[in-house]
Amino acid sequence: MKMKLFAAAVAALAAGGAYAQSSVTLYGVVDAGIEYNNNAGANGDNLFKMQSGGQSGSRWGLRGVEDLGGGLKGLFVLESGFDVDTGRSGQDNRLFGRAAYVGVQHQLGTLTIGRQQTTMYDFGLMYDPAAISPRYSITAQAAEFQSRADNTVKYVGKFGGLTGSAYYSFQQNGAEVAGSNVFGRRMGALLAYAAGPFSLGAAYDDEHVGTVADQSPVIRRATVAGTYAFGPAKAFLGYRWAKASDGAVLPGAADIDSTTSNLYWAGLAYQMTPAFSVTGAAYYQDFRRSGADPWQFVLTGDYALSKRTDVYASVSYALNKDGSALGVGGFNTGTTFNVEPGKDQIGAIVGVRHKF
Repeated sequence: MKMKLFAAAVAALAAGGAYAQSSVTLYGVVDAGIEYNNNAGANGDNLFKMQSGGQSGSRWGLRGVEDLGGGLKGLFVLESGFDVDTGRSGQDNRLFGRAAYVGVQHQLGTLTIGRQQTTMYDFGLMYDPAAISPRYSITAQAAEFQSRADNTVKYVGKFGGLTGSAYYSFQQNGAEVAGSNVFGRRMGALLAYAAGPFSLGAAYDDEHVGTVADQSPVIRRATVAGTYAFGPAKAFLGYRWAKASDGAVLPGAADIDSTTSNLYWAGLAYQMTPAFSVTGAAYYQDFRRSGADPWQFVLTGDYALSKRTDVYASVSYALNKDGSALGVGGFNTGTTFNVEPGKDQIGAIVGVRHKF
């Protein structure tokens, strides 16, 4: 009798496991290189340094999914960024600063809650020729293309060649504050369509950047871009509009009166051999009511040693005028390696990347 009960229990557990199949995957990227910058710091010195995350931010993560039946799945992602050169956690020393969310997935779409990529980040991955590489890409001119938000509800739906997504963050960088429902609020949406060699997308973002005392400052952005693949080549073309209102300041603006900017970019990716690819891109930002309008040019070569390991070399030139202060890694923030206003900068990095 006891053996029969034991056998029945084992059978029930097996049936339950077959019904609700689940899996957890450990994954990651380790990327590091040696970088050179000229005109670095207040004295315009040369700088040689080790750089973590040349083409991809170094990370490790856990991804889990469970089949709940009826076409419904439960899922979670925990992703931690880190610096290879120091071993420190990235994203302001957060344990899971790159992503931390849980949700459900159905054929009608995926709904998730937690810390997640904004739709501008998703757009950048699709339409930046450099695929928002940390060294070097569109994120130097427009960091919103690599932005994440805390306290976020996000929906993503894919229907054939059409992809649509939207998100709402109750507080994009911290905790919600009672009585301050606008403080830190951020929201956005994306729509993209791909058919054959052609892809076209658009996105909108609304970011409140004020304080509890003054919640009104806001930056609004809209962008449109497209790609076209022909043979081993792929062409990119894009535009982003940004406007700062109610006391907000646009990142990189040399003049406080420059409350609107237009960013344009174009690029070409070419797969020369199955293992070797080359990508070139140009970015130009026009700040209204100002002549401080910087250019940036990027050229990158990547060679795959295997499916998991590749080596790369990338060079960038930031061209400034009339007081703009764009370095190859972003606008001047007062760090020791940023370029001084009005000076140009060259950056070059050689590195290796391993995916697991």
